[in-house]
Amino acid sequence: MAARFRHPVNGAAAARPAAVDGTADQSAALDGGASRATAVDATADRPAAPEAAASGGAAAEVRGLSRAFDGRPVLADVDLRIESGEFVALLGRSGSGKSTLLRVLAGLDREAEGTVAASDSAMVAFQEPRLLPWKRVWANIALGLDGTAPKEAAVAALGEVGLADHADAWPLTLSGGEAQRASLARALVREPELLLLDEPFGALDALTRITMHDLVLHLWRRHLPGVLLVTHDVDEALLLADRVLVLADGRIAHEEHIGLPRPRHRDADALLHARDRLLAVLGVHPTGDR
Repeated sequence: MAARFRHPVNGAAAARPAAVDGTADQSAALDGGASRATAVDATADRPAAPEAAASGGAAAEVRGLSRAFDGRPVLADVDLRIESGEFVALLGRSGSGKSTLLRVLAGLDREAEGTVAASDSAMVAFQEPRLLPWKRVWANIALGLDGTAPKEAAVAALGEVGLADHADAWPLTLSGGEAQRASLARALVREPELLLLDEPFGALDALTRITMHDLVLHLWRRHLPGVLLVTHDVDEALLLADRVLVLADGRIAHEEHIGLPRPRHRDADALLHARDRLLAVLGVHPTGDR
């Protein structure tokens, strides 16, 4: 991992932030009190193991991370390690610090205390695609790209997300799902070692959301970045991630290992039990039939 270190305990200088969607200036170590569980499908035809690449390194790691706003603690001595090629989802109630943690990993929040090591190639995709309306779609993807053929690289990335025919379109002509696809293309064209997704599907309709889930898994398998997905959707986290974390009271309160092969079915017994555990940690106690 080509690492950058920010807010280290020894007071070394902070490094530049990760690019944000291409438009910016160009086993886990968890809280000791966290609960842990594993969702395993005993009927699976093959061993239930994460699909993460066994590359032996970390895409990101934070140690003793704390952040407060106006004296109110939001993150409190958080430890987190995301392996190279691992897909991690982060759940938590609104205001729990999920997006704050993501912004620290991206280098967008330099007021936190603790140590952060993350890839220099980290990229962020937000809920809003943040495409520049005065640039063609391909030019949004190529923004800040090095090399002699940025348009060719951008068009190839658009092809990966099914938007090659929209390369010369204006962003405002894209649907919500198409704009989010373009946002993913912009992040992945740089082959990041760490991909940070801040509720990227929250504004999409249910059918488009399912399609985007499949696309993200396809792109993750192809490029194998470490991924941190911030979401409020428990089912989304269970269907996509190797590991699901719950952030509560400023700490990692629960860790759920999802040892199921993909594609996963939301009605699998192992996922239903994991869902109940996660909802309980989140303070939600469903009643009635599933």
